[in-house]
Amino acid sequence: MASSNSTLQDSVAPPRLTRAEYDEITQFARSHFGLDLKAGKEELVTARLSKKVRQGHFRSFSDYFAHAQSDRTGQSLIELVDALTTNHTSFLREAAHFELLRKLATTEFASVPVLRIWSAACSTGEEPYTIASCLAAGAKRDPNRWEIRATDISTRVLETAKKGVYSASSLQSLPGGWLGACFQRGHGASDGLYRIRPEFAARVRFARLNLVEAGPTETGWHIIFCRNVMIYFDKPTQQQVVQRLASTLEPGGYLMIGHSESLNGITSGLEYVKPATYRKSMAGARGRN
Repeated sequence: MASSNSTLQDSVAPPRLTRAEYDEITQFARSHFGLDLKAGKEELVTARLSKKVRQGHFRSFSDYFAHAQSDRTGQSLIELVDALTTNHTSFLREAAHFELLRKLATTEFASVPVLRIWSAACSTGEEPYTIASCLAAGAKRDPNRWEIRATDISTRVLETAKKGVYSASSLQSLPGGWLGACFQRGHGASDGLYRIRPEFAARVRFARLNLVEAGPTETGWHIIFCRNVMIYFDKPTQQQVVQRLASTLEPGGYLMIGHSESLNGITSGLEYVKPATYRKSMAGARGRN
């Protein structure tokens, strides 16, 4: 909880973010979460964290930051990271990746007993559920022959993702056949909402994971989606994260990154396929089955 000596009210403007506080917060965010908040982002950090300072009745940004660090549950630090990043996502975002996924599921990976896919920065679930819809309705692949792991650093967005409930407007980008096959339409109080069908939701496993601090916990992935998250990382952190991701891929497996991202200057052992798509060499592979 906030300092007991605080007399700030929600309606009172928070104190000014000092240079020392800015440096302390951004250096911590870089070392623990890989966030690359360069000089000149003071206004952004102030705007994003002011609400936390005001809501908690903290006397200063330093008081708020000290509270976040001392919270043994870790929730306050997660909320701090949430505030400093943007969880923007949508169904069928960067659609070329899903067309490639559909092709891979029916060609290169057609004989794989269980196609294993990792959505490494899943946010509120639109990406993993688009993957599920692509496999189930686009590739016509039996749900028992694929599984999806979906991770994110934020417990808040994961709670939304686990529910699997979305507005009709947010699903407009999905092909009609995918929507009808993979989502249940709500009625009555749930009119205008859709829920992912239970048989597909069961194939998606959600878990919290910090890509910067956590080493590989599972291997054998055929495809990894890690899109639009490395733009927040500095180059050394990008190198670290990409190497970890690559180490978990099966030989011949694919890494898909955001179209505004690139692996230029990063040693990864991955081969360029086309923009935002890389493949692990088949060297040493003993087959996929």
